[in-house]
Amino acid sequence: MRLLAVDTATEVCGVALTDAGQPLAQRIVDQGLTHARVLMTTIHAVINDAGLALDALDGFVVTRGPGSFTGLRIGISTVKGLSLATGKPFIGVSTLAVLAQQASGDAPYICPMIDARRREVYWSLYRCRASNLSAVSAEHAGSLTEVLGTVPGACLYIGSGARQYRSTIESDSRYPVLFPDAGRDALQPVVVAQLGAQRLQNGCKEDLERFTPVYLRKSDAELARLT
Repeated sequence: MRLLAVDTATEVCGVALTDAGQPLAQRIVDQGLTHARVLMTTIHAVINDAGLALDALDGFVVTRGPGSFTGLRIGISTVKGLSLATGKPFIGVSTLAVLAQQASGDAPYICPMIDARRREVYWSLYRCRASNLSAVSAEHAGSLTEVLGTVPGACLYIGSGARQYRSTIESDSRYPVLFPDAGRDALQPVVVAQLGAQRLQNGCKEDLERFTPVYLRKSDAELARLT
C-alpha cells in the first residue's frame, strides 16, 4: 500500500511516502508556520523523489490534531483535496499517538506533549509493555501540574511541550523522567504513514465532508473574546 502522509500540526511541515510501511521518500521543512506556502511544493518533491505519480498512490494520511489550529486546517484541507481529486481514501491519525509510537519501548510510561501556548500543553498518557503501547488516558489540553499529577511512574516525555517545559518536569516530577535524544522529539511523517496504514488495513477511512481537526480547546482568538 503506497501512502502519502502529511503533517502540519506543529511549526514543522513533514511529508513522507511509504510502500508497505517502508519509507520511499521523506522531506521535513522547519521554517516556522509557513505551511500554506511550502506544503504543495513539498508534496510534489516527495512524489518526485520516490519516482511515482500521484495516481500511483493508494491513499493519504494526515495528522488530525491536536496542534496548531491553522496548521491543521492547511494539512487537512490539502489532503481532502488530493483524496477528492484522485478518488483515493484518506485517514487521520492523532499527533499524540504518533509521538508515543516514536518513543515506544523507552520507558514504562510515555507522555506525548505538544505546546498549546498559554502555559498549557496538549497531552495524553500511554503504557508501554514489551514495546506494546496502550493509551491509559484520553487526550487533554491542560496545565503541566495536571500532567505531572496524573503520571503514575517513570515516564518518557516527548514533543514540543516536553522540550518547552523540560526543566519544570525534571524539578517537579515525583518519578524518574526521560527525554528522547535531540532530533527524535519532532513528529516523523513516516510514522504518520505507518499508523495510517494500520487503520486503512483495518477497514477504516474518513468521511470527506464530516472529517474535522481535533483541537481539544478553543482557539486563542475565541478565548480572548471570552475575557
